[in-house]
Amino acid sequence: MTISQNLGFPRIGERRELKKATEAYWKGDLDYAGLEATGAELRRANWAKQKAAGIDLIPSNDFSFYDQVLGLSCLIGNVPSRFGWDGQAMNIDVAFDMARGTDDAIACEMTKWFDTNYHYIVPEFTRDTTFGLVGTKIFDEFAEAKAQGIVTKPVIVGPATYLTLGKVTDGSDLNKFDLADELIAIYVQIAERLAEQGAEWLQIDEPIFSLDLNDAQREVVRKAYDALAGVAGIKIMVANYFGALADNRELFVSLPVAALHIDGVRGVEEVEAVAARLSDDKLLSVGIVDGRNIWKTDLTRALDRLQPVLGELGSERLIVAPSCSLLHCPVTLRSEHKLDDELLNWLAFAEEKLDEIVFLARAANGKVDKDMLAANAAAMVDRANSTRIHDSAVKNRVANTGAADYKRFSAYPERAEKQQAKLDLPAFPTTTIGSFPQTAQVRKARAAHKRGDMNDADYDAFLEAQIAEAVTMQEAMGFDMLVHGEFERNDMVEYFGEQLAGYAFTKFGWVQSYGTRYVKPPIIFGDVSRPEPMTVKWSKYAQSLTDKPMKGMLTGPVTMVQWAFVRDDQPRSETVKQVALAIRDEVCDLEAAGLAAIQIDEAAFREGLPLRRSEWAEYLDWASASFRLTAGGVADDTQVHTHMCYSEFNDIIEAIAAMDADCISIETSRSQMELLDAFVKFRYPNEIGPGVYDIHSPRVPAKAEMIALLEKATEVLPPERIWVNPDCGLKTRGWAEVRPALEHMVDAARELRQRQAA
Repeated sequence: MTISQNLGFPRIGERRELKKATEAYWKGDLDYAGLEATGAELRRANWAKQKAAGIDLIPSNDFSFYDQVLGLSCLIGNVPSRFGWDGQAMNIDVAFDMARGTDDAIACEMTKWFDTNYHYIVPEFTRDTTFGLVGTKIFDEFAEAKAQGIVTKPVIVGPATYLTLGKVTDGSDLNKFDLADELIAIYVQIAERLAEQGAEWLQIDEPIFSLDLNDAQREVVRKAYDALAGVAGIKIMVANYFGALADNRELFVSLPVAALHIDGVRGVEEVEAVAARLSDDKLLSVGIVDGRNIWKTDLTRALDRLQPVLGELGSERLIVAPSCSLLHCPVTLRSEHKLDDELLNWLAFAEEKLDEIVFLARAANGKVDKDMLAANAAAMVDRANSTRIHDSAVKNRVANTGAADYKRFSAYPERAEKQQAKLDLPAFPTTTIGSFPQTAQVRKARAAHKRGDMNDADYDAFLEAQIAEAVTMQEAMGFDMLVHGEFERNDMVEYFGEQLAGYAFTKFGWVQSYGTRYVKPPIIFGDVSRPEPMTVKWSKYAQSLTDKPMKGMLTGPVTMVQWAFVRDDQPRSETVKQVALAIRDEVCDLEAAGLAAIQIDEAAFREGLPLRRSEWAEYLDWASASFRLTAGGVADDTQVHTHMCYSEFNDIIEAIAAMDADCISIETSRSQMELLDAFVKFRYPNEIGPGVYDIHSPRVPAKAEMIALLEKATEVLPPERIWVNPDCGLKTRGWAEVRPALEHMVDAARELRQRQAA
C-alpha cells in the first residue's frame, strides 16, 4: 500500500521557542541543560504532530540548533583548526564557535542553501582534513524518538552534496572530491550504527542532483551508494529536491538503494519518466505537496498526476511526500487570526501540509476523504475567481513600460562625475548598509504601537529621537554618507510589503533564515502597487538633521518577491515587474525629497538564480532589467547603491554589471576578500563597497584587521572606486559591539586616506 512520509519539519517552534532559548544560552541566561530541554520538547512536539497526522515515515535529525550542514561537519569532526577543538567529544559550543566566530577566530563562511533564503555554514577543507565519527546527535535523536514510541527515519545531508557545498580554504591545489573515500567510510559507519539501533530507513539528501554535475561529483555518487548498498539491516532512501533531475536522471534511478525521492512540484514533467525507468526493487517517493510555498495543494490535480505513477508502480511502491523539507514553511495556520477567512482558506503551512500528504497517500489506496476533497476544490475555485487578486491599472502599467523606462539618462562615467561634484566625497568614503541595532527598547515601542498602547504622535517622537541619536553618532564618528537607521522597520521585506497592495502578512508565520535569524515572509496574493509613500517621511527627517548626504534605504523587487511566498498563478517575472514599478515610485519620491543617494538592496538576486545553467539567461535578463526599471527614473547626479550579501558572483557578474548601479556593496570579510575576484576578473566598471566587518558574528574586529582587508582590496581595485562599509545591516547586533566596530572601520578608512595622500 502507498505510504506517506515527511522529509523534515520546521525546528523553530510555533512561538520561536528555539530562537529564544538559543539566544538566552549565548547570553549566559540559560545553561546547556535548559537549552537542550527546549530542543527536546520541540523534537517531541514535532514527532507527535506528524504521528497524529498519520505520517508513516517521520524524520529525525532534521532538528538543529543552528544548521544541518554545520551539524554534519560536527558529526564527522570537520572543524577548522583555528577553533582549537581538541579532536575529542563534540559539543554544541564548537558548532556555535564555527557559526559565530570567537575573539580569536573568524566564523566559517555562510551562504545560501541552493536557491532558498536558508543559509548554511560552508564546510572547509584543507590538505590536513580528516574525518571521524565523533558526534552522536543523529543516534541520540533516533533513540530519543524510539523511547517515545516512534521509530523515525534519520535524515542526513549526503556525501556528494557535502563535498560539493564545501570549499578548499588553505590555498592548496587539493581536489576536495579526493576526500570522498574517507568520508564515504564514515557514512557506512553511520548507517551500520543506525541499523544496530533498529532504524529501518535512512534518508540521505542529495539535492545536487538538481544541478549540472561534473564527472567528479558523479563518481562520488557512485562510490557512496555502492558502499552503502553493502550495509545490512537498513534501507537507504536518496532524496533529491529543488528541481528536476534532467540529465542526471539515469544516474539517479540506477542507484542501488531501496527508495528514491523526487521533487514532483519543480520536476513535475519528469515524474512519469522516472517511474517508468525504476527497477522493480525500488520505491519512489513523489514530492507532490509543495514544501516551499504556502498555497493549498490542488488535491484533485495532485491525484490526477499520481495516477500514471500508480499505474506504473502500483500502490505498494509509491510514497507520497512534500517536495522538500517543510523547514521552508511556517509551522501552523492554527494561530493566524490576523488573516481574513478568504485568504486563510487558500493557505497550508507545515502542519496543514501533513494532512494533504496523508490525504493523498490514503486516496492512492482508494480511501478518499470526500469532504476534504470537496472543501479543497471549493477553495481552488474561490481563489481563482476572487476579485481581490487582479488590478487592471497595475497590469496596464506593466504592459505600457518601454525601453526608456529601463535605463538611466547617462552612462556611469558621466553620472559618476556629476555625483562626485554634488556629494564631494573623500577617498575611501564610509557608510553602512542601512540598519542599526534593533534594541529591546525599539522592539518594545513598535509592539506597543501595534497594540495601540502607544499613539501615533508618541511613536513618531520616539522614532525621531532614535534617528537623531543615530545621525549624531555617525557625524561624531566621521561617516561620509549617513543612514537613518531603519528603526521604524521590522524587516527589510515585511516593512514594505505591509504598505503595498497585493501583500498580506501573518502573525506567526516565521521561517528560519540562519541560526536564530527568523523572517516572516509576506504573502503576495494579488497584483502589487504602492498606494502612498513608504519611507520618505523618515529619510527626509534624517536628512534635515545633517549637511552630509543621507542614503534612502529600499528593498529591491527581486528580493521583495524572492523573500515572499509568491502567488503561483502567473510568472514570477510578471510579479517582479509590478513590484519594481511600485519601488520606482518610492525612488522618485525620495529624490524629490532631497535624498542624494538611494540604496536599493538586492540581497536575493543570486538566490533567485535557477539551479540549471541552461535556465540562467532568461532569469538574469529580467532580474537585471527589474533593477534598472526601479532606478531608471532619477537624475544622473542621484547616486544609486545596491547591496548583495553572502553570494558567489563569478558566474553572474555580467548580469550584476547590467543592473548599472553606481555602487554595489558586498560581503567579503568572512571570505577574506575572495569574493572580490569576480569583480576584478570582469573589470567591474562601477564603485564597490567590499565589506570589512562581519556583522553575523558578535566579535569586534580590530582596526588592523579592517586595514588588512582594505589593503587586499586596493591590490586589485582602483582606490578611487572603493567604499568602506560592513558586510550587511546591523539590525541583529548590539550597540556594545557595533559602536567600537564602526569606530575601528572609520579609523581604518582614515588611515588609508592618509597613506594614499602621502
